[in-house]
Amino acid sequence: MWAFFASIAVAFGAWVWFDKGPDAGAQFFTGYVLETSLAFDNIFVISTIFAFFAIPREYQHRVLFWGIIGAIVFRGVFIGAGAAIVTNFTFVLYIFAAFLIITGWKMATAKSHGPNIARNPVVLIAKRVMPFTDTIESDRFFVRKPHGAKGRVRRVATPLFLALLVVEFVDIVFAIDSVPAIFAVTQDPFIVYTSNIFAILGLRSMYFMLAAAVERFAYLKVGLSAILVLVGVKIFWNFGLKDLGWDKAYGLEKIEPATALFATLGIITASILYSLWRTRGAAHRQGA
Repeated sequence: MWAFFASIAVAFGAWVWFDKGPDAGAQFFTGYVLETSLAFDNIFVISTIFAFFAIPREYQHRVLFWGIIGAIVFRGVFIGAGAAIVTNFTFVLYIFAAFLIITGWKMATAKSHGPNIARNPVVLIAKRVMPFTDTIESDRFFVRKPHGAKGRVRRVATPLFLALLVVEFVDIVFAIDSVPAIFAVTQDPFIVYTSNIFAILGLRSMYFMLAAAVERFAYLKVGLSAILVLVGVKIFWNFGLKDLGWDKAYGLEKIEPATALFATLGIITASILYSLWRTRGAAHRQGA
């Protein structure tokens, strides 16, 4: 199924390439590859959320479906706000660039550990403001059952709904990285939004395809951090040349969209292949 969504994204990118020009096409593909790569980091966190709430695999589809619907809405809000800010205050791009470089460095140097879901603010607030049951009732988010000391029948939320809330919260957190990253690639709201949406649409099928083997991609995060740093440097270089006049004074050229696309593809491919090679022993143990 992920191949189906990826094929649609490639076809759409080809249309952008021929209709809006090679630069726009390269920007779309760079944004799509970047957002898809960043979405992979989401897979580990989502698998941790499902394990924490003990969500059976057959019910995970429902949580991810509504999680993706929410992600599309929230990304639209973030991108709309980002486009308005960048249009009126272009210096914000330098802030985005610095943020991406710092984030990339922290991602590369941080010790790998899972999120503390039990102390997640969404979990703590939700359990305080609404009644919950610890029992999974098929694929339902809410059920009516006796609750409280008096045993009064009430409408209570199930672990599936709590898992959905945490998934949405995690996507908002990831959007803080991904939205500045895509605006560093292009400031065209159409390309920004469509590349985001195509990456999000393929997230559910990507999760079920890769969740069981997520440990095989142990070094992908290093590649992602390198890409974030690269995108931040690209912003400083391209806009700095123009603002400082170095392009005319010294004949220096900006980093073209096609160059950024090939660099992104090269880094992602290298990090995936290196991860698979370094973890080949784990693959043999799983197959034994």
